[in-house]
Amino acid sequence: MDSVLPVKHRVLSCMQPTGHLHFGRYFGAVQNWVKLQETYECYYGIVDYHAMTMPYKAAALRESTWNGIFGLIACGIEPENIFIQSWVPEHAELAWILSCFASYGEVQRMTQFKDKTLQLAEKDKDSFISVGLYTYPVLQAADILIYKPKYVPVGKDQEQHLELTRNIANRLNNQVGKEILPVPEAMFTEIPKVMSTADPSKKMSASLGEKHNINVFAPAETIRKQIRSAVTDPGATKPEIMSPGVENLFSLLKAGGQLELHRQLNQEYDRNELKYSTLKDAVADTLVNLSDPMRQKMEEILSHKKDFKQRIKQSSEQIRKRAKLNLDEIKEACGLMLTSW
Repeated sequence: MDSVLPVKHRVLSCMQPTGHLHFGRYFGAVQNWVKLQETYECYYGIVDYHAMTMPYKAAALRESTWNGIFGLIACGIEPENIFIQSWVPEHAELAWILSCFASYGEVQRMTQFKDKTLQLAEKDKDSFISVGLYTYPVLQAADILIYKPKYVPVGKDQEQHLELTRNIANRLNNQVGKEILPVPEAMFTEIPKVMSTADPSKKMSASLGEKHNINVFAPAETIRKQIRSAVTDPGATKPEIMSPGVENLFSLLKAGGQLELHRQLNQEYDRNELKYSTLKDAVADTLVNLSDPMRQKMEEILSHKKDFKQRIKQSSEQIRKRAKLNLDEIKEACGLMLTSW
C-alpha cells in the first residue's frame, strides 16, 4: 500500500525592502522563517509596492529589493520560496476587490498609518500623506489572501492588521455565499524585543540610522565595536532594577541561543558581580558567530548575482501561477468577467 504524504499547510509572510537586514529583523522574523520551511509550504515576499507609500527614490528601491532578497537567501531562506510583489501584479488587482469589502472605519483605525503620518510630519512638514499609505493595509490583506495560507506568522503588534484581513475575508465569503477565501490564522511567535543599543528606548530600526541597528552582514569588528559602545546604565535607575540597556543586551544573548550563558550572567547580575564588559563580550561573540556563515554566504551570492536574480525571477513566475488561479476563482465568485469565457 502506497504511503500518503501529509499535506503541508501554507505559511505566508512578507517584508518591506527598507535598508539592510539588521539583527532586530533577523531575530524578529527571518530566523523563524528559516525554521518554518522544514514543516510548512512557505511563501516569502519582498513587498516593494508597500515601500512606495513613504518618500523614496526609484534606484534605491530597486537596490533595497535585491539586497532584501539576497539577505533572506544568505540567512537560509530557499530561493524557490521567495517572490517579488511587483512581479505578481495579481496582488494589486485583488487589493481593489478587497477594498470594496474593507470598511472605512477599520482602515481609519490602523495604528501604523497614524504612526507613519507623525513620522513624516517630523521629517518634512511639506511632505504629503499619500492615499497609498492610508489604504496599504488592504494591499497587505491581498498579499495574504491571494495565496490562501493557513497561517500567518505575526507578533502581537501586527495582530490588528491580521484581524482586518480576517474581517475582509469573512465579508467577501458572506457576499458570495461560500468560503472562497479561507480565513487565515495567526501563528503567534515569540519575537524578541530587540532595541537600539545606542538608545534602548527605541526599537532597533534601519530608519533611525546606522548607530541604531546592527547589520547582520557587517564585519566582525564593526559588530564588536557597536556592542562595546552599547548603552548600559544611564545613571538614573535604581540598583535593583535592570536598566533598559542591560536588559537589551541580555535579550540579544537569549535571542542568539546562548541560554546557559544567559542564565549564568543573569545570576552574576543578581549577585551584583557582573561586569558589563563581560556581558558585552558575550553578546558580541554570539552575534559574530551567527553572522560569520551568513556573511560568507552573502559574499558567494554577490559574486553570482545574475544567477540568483534568475532564480528569483523563476520562483516569482511559479508563485504567480498560484496567485492567478486563486484570483480567477475569486473574480468568478464575485461576478467579474474572466478572459477565458
